[in-house]
Amino acid sequence: MHRVFILLLRAGTVAAILGGLFGQVVVIPTTASDEVDRFPPYEPFAAPYVTVAILGVVCVQVALVAVWMLLGMVERDVVFTARAFRWVDVVIGASTAATLLAVGVTAHLAVAEIPSPDDGMDVEAALGAAAASAAVGAAFAMLVVIMRGLLRKATRLQTEMAQVV
Repeated sequence: MHRVFILLLRAGTVAAILGGLFGQVVVIPTTASDEVDRFPPYEPFAAPYVTVAILGVVCVQVALVAVWMLLGMVERDVVFTARAFRWVDVVIGASTAATLLAVGVTAHLAVAEIPSPDDGMDVEAALGAAAASAAVGAAFAMLVVIMRGLLRKATRLQTEMAQVV
């Protein structure tokens, strides 16, 4: 992979991690506080949902760190090693954890009696967003599992080629 492309991917990774940190520290808590100020019955739901949102961002950041490490392996041309599988497993684990968080939020929104200022439309929209997030997270985790299988096969083929040569 070209060094410039790797540098651009690393810059994007750093920007995404820093953006996530800003979201965790400023955006998520401020938005929750603003929603509680706008509609006080949301108060009991603010802390749990803020916690889940921050944990979801942590999952993304963990996956980005693993991507950073994999980019380093690609740059050094050592991606076809057992160490790469550990980082791919980290991505799978982080995406699975984020998906489970989204499933939990979806389940809670589906069964909880959450008051809403707009006849439930806010809750229905959040339910739809949480369900979509769970579906996308599950699809991403499955895709990475498939890619892990391809990496395993490529690693095996490279090992066999090295033995032949």
